[in-house]
Amino acid sequence: MPVSWLPQLWEESGAVGSHHDLRRALDRIAEAAVSLTGAHHAAVALRDADDGGPGELITHGVSAGAGPPAGASLEVPIQVEGEVCGTLYLAGKGDGEEFSDGDRHLVRVLGAEAGLAVNNARMHAAARQRRRWIEGAASVTTALLAGPETRSTATHALTVVAEQGRELAEAATGAVLLPHAEGGMEVVAISTVLSEDVRTEAFRGWIPPASPVLHQLHAGLAVFSDDFAADPRSVSPLSRHYGPTMLLPLRSNGRVLGALALCRMSGDRRFSHTERTLGTQFAAQAAVALVLVDRHRDRERLAVFEDRDRIARDLHDLVIQRLFATGMLLETARRKALLPEVQEGLGEAIDELDATIQEIRTAIIALQQGPSKAPPGLRTRVLRAAGAALGGRPSVQFVGPVDARVDERTGRELLAALDRALTAVQASPPRVSVVVDTTATLPDGRPRVRLTVRSPDGSHPPVTWEHPLGGHSGC
Repeated sequence: MPVSWLPQLWEESGAVGSHHDLRRALDRIAEAAVSLTGAHHAAVALRDADDGGPGELITHGVSAGAGPPAGASLEVPIQVEGEVCGTLYLAGKGDGEEFSDGDRHLVRVLGAEAGLAVNNARMHAAARQRRRWIEGAASVTTALLAGPETRSTATHALTVVAEQGRELAEAATGAVLLPHAEGGMEVVAISTVLSEDVRTEAFRGWIPPASPVLHQLHAGLAVFSDDFAADPRSVSPLSRHYGPTMLLPLRSNGRVLGALALCRMSGDRRFSHTERTLGTQFAAQAAVALVLVDRHRDRERLAVFEDRDRIARDLHDLVIQRLFATGMLLETARRKALLPEVQEGLGEAIDELDATIQEIRTAIIALQQGPSKAPPGLRTRVLRAAGAALGGRPSVQFVGPVDARVDERTGRELLAALDRALTAVQASPPRVSVVVDTTATLPDGRPRVRLTVRSPDGSHPPVTWEHPLGGHSGC
């Protein structure tokens, strides 16, 4: 083969942009080495970019399928930025002839071209990989910020991170872990190609507080393992499914929010240095996105609370005042009425207005409750219990600072008494009144809380329960 085709070979090696292009360029280099030196056999052996172990092997010549033949041989290192990444081998020159100095010079030129091809392929691969991870991180941020309009739960945000991380890492499983109540971390979102049983098992798994993995994550450091099933640091039964694994801290502003686990199956290729770096950067970006989602949700929640406060003020300042004024007019009319049936009818109307005012006040209290994530106070729990038992139409009145004066244990006993009382009067009309009074006193002067449940029409005897405040002996 004439030397005139060498410029085309160099052009191909310089334009390498994929794994397939690299193989073609190295194959052409091996072919040129055989053709130009008269060797029977040429091989390009590359090293693994991460651990330096055996990598790709490309052969050319009459003995390509049977391995290097006997005879004189020539080896030239293939270098990338001064580091040896492989070797160009030649063997089997005809009639035992030695390779000449010209052959060695030519093969060194071909080795340099092979190094150029490998370098170009690696740079293109790294650029494509970085672009994928950057675009993936951007899509996570977009999906999370758009998510509250359709799926506003925190579970959705965490699942997006797990799904996108798994796809970018080409892993079998992606999972998000958050702090556990007992001090460790637990799986709260997962995306996996494994069976539903594995998914179910994952939600029961967690990292205990004493785990060295947890200490490393809390320090903001990533944990890498080439074989998680055999790693002594692994304490999860799920680890038996996995080989190469990355545990990446979800860290923002110096605070570790949780961790992202990306796991490949046993026997799969290990995560490269570039993948580890990009995975760590993705986890940091995902943590920022989760913080943004929380702030966006807080702003939405604040807007809801502001609307509820406005509605509560309007109900108190406008509606209740007008109903109270109307009640005063009806009371005046009842006193002036001459006919007993008119007085009776006006009295019933006044009672209905009083009940309506009390219901509006109950609604105002409900509107003024704090965030749903905060533990509900006794007022809220009484309202919920009464509404659930009587179809949402009870009249509930609170006297005194109920939430401030009634402790948790007494509150639980009061709710149990309320449940028994409401069960007893459920056969009565739905207009049942419930009064919780913390201003009452015992005969010895000690403060007490009194619960009274009665039906306004007297169809059922009233139920009363009392308990000393600060004590634990119910009455």
